[in-house]
Amino acid sequence: MRLKDWAISQGIHPQTAYKWFKDGTLPVPARRVGPRLIIVNPESSTSAATGGLGLYARVSSHEQKADLDRQMARLQAWADTTGLTVVRAESEVASGMNGARTKIRRLLADPAVKTIIVEHRDRLGRMNTELVESALEASGRRLVVIDPQEPDDDLVRDMAEVLTSFCARLYGRRSAAHRAKAALAAAATTPAGGAREAGG
Repeated sequence: MRLKDWAISQGIHPQTAYKWFKDGTLPVPARRVGPRLIIVNPESSTSAATGGLGLYARVSSHEQKADLDRQMARLQAWADTTGLTVVRAESEVASGMNGARTKIRRLLADPAVKTIIVEHRDRLGRMNTELVESALEASGRRLVVIDPQEPDDDLVRDMAEVLTSFCARLYGRRSAAHRAKAALAAAATTPAGGAREAGG
């Protein structure tokens, strides 16, 4: 459904809906598919939420604290549109590759939380989030992602952590961080799809 059509169906001025989209506060998932076309998917938003809500926000570094606050504010604004009760809200600074994050584990373990709300799927984790979603569904719970478009702002930080871990196993902790940084730098300067020159 077009953003304009959704706005009219909700009694909202289309310009207001567009401003919400730009500000990241639109209460339904939406994505831009062209210079002047924004598609909304209302079926996967409020109708997907049931029971007690659990809000989860995450960033990879302390420098992103402002984004952590923005995430939580948007989650709360979205939750307000459902009419359901927020029973737990957790936010943390941790890598999406870290499976031992205290606050998401606490949220997942809370039986009062029937629906977990995240802004983007990668806020829950960088890998295998489908497994978590399947486990939730098997117990009558669910995950709702309010914005299906994935950002890549802190992907480099997560990759650096993974590379550091691998390098530590190969070369020892002392040189792991240096080697990981060098690997990322090399990847950044190599042209995409670049191949060796003939005779190389």
